[in-house]
Amino acid sequence: MIDFPALEMRPPSSWVELDEAIAALPTFQWLILTSANAVHFFCDRLLDQGKDLRALSSLKIAVVGRKTAAVLRQRGIIPDFVPPDFVADSLVAHFPEPAIGQRLLFPRVESGGREVLVQEFTAAGAEVVEVAAYESGCPAEPDAQALMALKQGRVDVITFASSKTVVHTAQLLEQGLGEGWQKMLETVAVASIGPKTSDSCRQLLGRVDIEPAEYTLDGLTEAIATWASASSG
Repeated sequence: MIDFPALEMRPPSSWVELDEAIAALPTFQWLILTSANAVHFFCDRLLDQGKDLRALSSLKIAVVGRKTAAVLRQRGIIPDFVPPDFVADSLVAHFPEPAIGQRLLFPRVESGGREVLVQEFTAAGAEVVEVAAYESGCPAEPDAQALMALKQGRVDVITFASSKTVVHTAQLLEQGLGEGWQKMLETVAVASIGPKTSDSCRQLLGRVDIEPAEYTLDGLTEAIATWASASSG
């Protein structure tokens, strides 16, 4: 496996909105966490503000995905709700309470996140308070060893776990390989974790070769293994 870093996690440009939300935690009914990064940055900031997990005692917590739930449990918190499908849309569709009248706190990435969760909860009558908890940016330079592996034809599959990684990878490959970077991928299978990421792959790379039935990293790994077995046969 060859790593090609395409995301750098950073603090948001300002902590003000998150700090204000933390100070007002008793006014919310639900805390919505849709990624492991949201869990880490929110919990770390909670502690930085002189509070601990007892500050969440009046809240119910909903998360998207088994990984996010597992990371939350590592922080000593058991989520109240995990939707059956591992996408934000499923969180709204299967929410365990009527959304109308609920006040939801949604710590999220500062830029580039999907809006469907906010739009659908709002349409259902909830008040969603979005606050920037972290930012994900593009690395300044592409990884030299990964570029060399591509040039030498030593890469069989390139995998993407988010739309933003697709965008950043395209930027980094153009930066490192020049205008002909797409030709370097002609013999490389493109693997995407799910439909929204696949849309970005088709837009920027022209195709998707592998997409799992279950939109998780485990599902993606299994789909790649199945593809590899079929290709070798």
